[in-house]
Amino acid sequence: MKKMSVIHWNISASIGLKLSAASGGESSICKEKNIGMRSLTQWQAAWNALAVRFIPGILVFSFFALAGAKTDDFKEAQIYLTAESNKALLADRGFRAFEPLDQPDENYPTIMIDIDKTFQEMEGFGGAFTDATAINFSKLPKDRQEEFLKACFDPDQGNAYTLCRTTLHSCDYSDEMYTYAEAADDKELKHFSIKHDQKYRIPFIKRALKTAKGNMKIYASPWSPPPWMKTNNEMKHGGKLRPEYFQTWADYFVKYVKAYEKEGIPIWGLTVQNEPMAVQVWESCIFTAREERDFVRDFLGPTLRRDGLGDLKLMIWDHNRGIMYQRAEVVYDDPEASQYVWGLAFHYYVGDHFDNVRMVHDAFPDKKLIYTEAGMGGDWRTGVRIAKNMILDLNNWTNGWTYWNMLLDENRGPRHAGGLGGTSIVTVDTQTGELAFNPPFYYFGHFSRFIKPGARRIACTSNNDDFLATAFLNPDGKAAVVVLNLSDADRIFQLWVDGKALKASASPRAIMTFVF
Repeated sequence: MKKMSVIHWNISASIGLKLSAASGGESSICKEKNIGMRSLTQWQAAWNALAVRFIPGILVFSFFALAGAKTDDFKEAQIYLTAESNKALLADRGFRAFEPLDQPDENYPTIMIDIDKTFQEMEGFGGAFTDATAINFSKLPKDRQEEFLKACFDPDQGNAYTLCRTTLHSCDYSDEMYTYAEAADDKELKHFSIKHDQKYRIPFIKRALKTAKGNMKIYASPWSPPPWMKTNNEMKHGGKLRPEYFQTWADYFVKYVKAYEKEGIPIWGLTVQNEPMAVQVWESCIFTAREERDFVRDFLGPTLRRDGLGDLKLMIWDHNRGIMYQRAEVVYDDPEASQYVWGLAFHYYVGDHFDNVRMVHDAFPDKKLIYTEAGMGGDWRTGVRIAKNMILDLNNWTNGWTYWNMLLDENRGPRHAGGLGGTSIVTVDTQTGELAFNPPFYYFGHFSRFIKPGARRIACTSNNDDFLATAFLNPDGKAAVVVLNLSDADRIFQLWVDGKALKASASPRAIMTFVF
């Protein structure tokens, strides 16, 4: 894309004018001056850089310098490819030029982009800091540790993870069950301690944060309260939180967040309960929608606010798409509960139900949607499945996407309970220290590397059922378009934007990212 010298600063603070980049439309100023969303984003960046200096005159100069900019000032796109047929793994295929094309043909496979129509803002992409991942990381040789950190978290040369999950005490992917409050009936949590996490998980997260240059949002999910707080007196097999411990459990969240902050790890958000309708052979706890609503409204929400943590992003549900609307409706229709809830978290394990994601947004547009867990295998077909889910979730208003374990060993663990199935996005042979970055790692990278936090989804449509695509406009004014070929054949297609087309070909089940 052609760049203008006036906008070479990389600053993203907001400006005083009511610009549409925050609302998804165009301001009256932009309409009068015929500035598209790309130019608006660039002009916003220019003002951010210049406004602190020579305000008189410079504003006029920068405005009119950019007022003549067009949304069609790009000439070429850089292309990245991952495909099984030629073993390409996020391969840089160089630049390809756009050519004039006034009208696409409905019979020619075409991905059509409208940069001027914007939708939700992205929070980021990433994986989960489980105990299993942290333990496996600790066993890596030093050079392999650096390789892993760079591959996952480096903002320039890696997958650039910026939205990551972790757990409150143990989950199924821990080497043992444990809590931060082992003393029974400790209602005041006098013996609360995160000492267990200081051995593996906290050092690992600190290394990741450093590699990511601090640009990471971390949210945490509990699998179960301590056994002494539950009706079944154990962490496994479901059970419920005893009413007499509602306040203690709310206080537990606060102590966790503050203990991690003391370690230098800021917590960005929380989910109320992982998979709250699933009775599992590992840590689990049942909350109906009404029970979750009441706990948030009467205990967790007020407690977070009382203790200065009201800005944390609190999320409900945290399970499959199937009944996510019912869970949202119960909580969001209660204004006393809804005031504490930032959004809804969800998974993909049972059915697709992508329309349910959109329905939650359409009914409650002020609430956010975060995909929070994707356990997966490590083969090529899984890569396609992950990409399909990501595209369709993003196109239905999802604001962030996090997969599950970042690193498992040759035995698909460690894990203290439950069957071991599949592999992971990255695996390690703990006998040799060798890392395997599996195909889903690269499919995921087609999103996480090129769609930055703060990017806004832009209109993107396909006229062919073999192709899925999503598109975003980044804060720096560059567009990133991700295209997935669902077919088992080589296919030609074109990317069409504002009277220009770029012709390309896609290998079977290939994923491509176009940046311009």
